[in-house]
Amino acid sequence: MDLRIFTEPQQGADYDTLLTVAKATEDLGFDAFFRSDHYVSMGSADGLPGPTDAWITLAGLARETRRIRLGTLMTAGTFRLPGVLAIQVAQVDRMSGGRVELGLGAGWFEEEHRAYGIPFPKEKFGRLEEQLAIVTGLWGTALGEKFSFDGEFYQLTDSPALPKPAQERIPVLVGGHGATRTPRLAARYADEFNIPFASLEDSEAQFGRVRAAAEAAGRRADELVYSNALVVCVGKDDAEVARRAAAIGREVAELKANGLAGSPAEVVDKIGRYAAIGASRIYLQVLDLDDLDHLELISAQVQAQLG
Repeated sequence: MDLRIFTEPQQGADYDTLLTVAKATEDLGFDAFFRSDHYVSMGSADGLPGPTDAWITLAGLARETRRIRLGTLMTAGTFRLPGVLAIQVAQVDRMSGGRVELGLGAGWFEEEHRAYGIPFPKEKFGRLEEQLAIVTGLWGTALGEKFSFDGEFYQLTDSPALPKPAQERIPVLVGGHGATRTPRLAARYADEFNIPFASLEDSEAQFGRVRAAAEAAGRRADELVYSNALVVCVGKDDAEVARRAAAIGREVAELKANGLAGSPAEVVDKIGRYAAIGASRIYLQVLDLDDLDHLELISAQVQAQLG
């Protein structure tokens, strides 16, 4: 089971904080550092000192880390034109020596679009499908050849399809809860399917849909990685769990029901149940980025047992 650290910087984190967490992620043996792609905080968080851009952040981390994978859950398709996104991600991949992964979603948080003057189109899923086709098409075009695309939402003519990533293929993540279109899109374009904040039962059902869609598309179902994103709150004892839950404004019972919370043994047991339904990777949503002791505990007493 791969454990990856997943952060939500829009809730309040500057680059230096993210760098500290990314270096701890690397030093403590986790597989990857991922971040969300949002410009406005959610809930009661003030979001200070203000948003950081996902791909600018990852470009910096690409030069200041050496081993961990770097990526997004999920880049908002509404934020960037697909041709520009292909350039950005390929460049960061080269800056990292080939450690980048792209999670790409349709975009959903209308408030942040209004706040920063970003168009929020009604038809987002069709745009996402074209974005995936363009980004992967640009990267997959042979050197010296041109790439063109004539879609409903985007048109590219004789693109040089440069730069190329350092990796032969940058892993692409598609995710979500949609029962029909999402599995089909994952089957066509994704290397990994991720379902965020889902129960064991809902995860198992969605993994099954994606597997069926992959086979219908002529792929082996096991060509894809299946993963979950879940909030994490681990403590050596009940008091420490309660303290960490309070720090992120959540209740322990709710976290145990909907995330990975409790003692290391409890969390290892629940991760094992996700593994039993086909998940091979967990994105641990860490909401208190100042609590590095939390990461150390997870590394020493959760990750070590899973290894």
